[in-house]
Amino acid sequence: MTLTDLLGPMSCAQLGDMEKLIEKASVLIEALPYIRQFYQKTIVIKYGGHAMVDDRLKHSFAKDIVLLKYIGINPVVVHGGGPQIGETLSRIGKKSDFCEGMRITDRETMDVVEMVLVGKVNKEIVALINQHGGQAVGLSGKDGRLIEARKLRLYREQEGNQPPELIDLGMVGEVQAIQAEIIQTLEASRFIPVIAPVGVGKQGETYNMNADLVAGKLAPALKATKLILLTDVPGVLDGDGNLISSLDISQAHELVRQQTLRGGMIPKVQYAIDAVNAGVDKAHIVDGRVKHAILLEIFMDSGIGTEIVGSKQ
Repeated sequence: MTLTDLLGPMSCAQLGDMEKLIEKASVLIEALPYIRQFYQKTIVIKYGGHAMVDDRLKHSFAKDIVLLKYIGINPVVVHGGGPQIGETLSRIGKKSDFCEGMRITDRETMDVVEMVLVGKVNKEIVALINQHGGQAVGLSGKDGRLIEARKLRLYREQEGNQPPELIDLGMVGEVQAIQAEIIQTLEASRFIPVIAPVGVGKQGETYNMNADLVAGKLAPALKATKLILLTDVPGVLDGDGNLISSLDISQAHELVRQQTLRGGMIPKVQYAIDAVNAGVDKAHIVDGRVKHAILLEIFMDSGIGTEIVGSKQ
């Protein structure tokens, strides 16, 4: 039976419009089992890269987050802000130095990092989500000691029998503990937490932290069902540059061993592996340059990025 048989005589334009509407309904139906599966579950999303600077993508991201909350899913956003920090440092005449992809952070730089991440970027994201109908609340890791941190110790291997070199990154931290009940209280009250990756030490000192790292630690602490890392590449690529849609942990380790993964993708994959090992069902590395990337990854059968799951038994 055709559409014409069901609806009677219609013009070609009317038939075309009706088919488009039915196609939209089919997309919603395809999403239904995923909406049911993730209802009242937490999803931690690291927001960064091009999606944070392109106006079209910023609004797309905010709408995705609001939609998730309205259908009963609890999104928790952890954001970066490296380009904004670099721009501010440049304006005050301070050079940005990096080691192993991490910003070397002296006390003056830490003041700028906190000002930009907490006072500017975080507030802008909160305002945008609220503009689109959400109820977002901005936090840093210092609020209620949400993210307790300690100084990150980075070691670099040396040639021969020399011991590893200890590199001082300054006020760069790693997660020591997370006060998950703060986020859980906000979730239960219908709020959307938006977290700046700034941690607090035992003596109240402030630490600059990698947003991917914070998101990767926050997800298991909240018993999240998913961790989504937005980035500026399609996902994890094989040696020929083709997207790998799904990896288990052993396969991901093999890609690292074979040096198929390079640069900033290596720590992203490692944070994803750590999250899955700690109890998160799946971690996803997704191209944030794609409009509505989060919805496409969560609610479509195929997804658009790379999912990382536990190793097959």
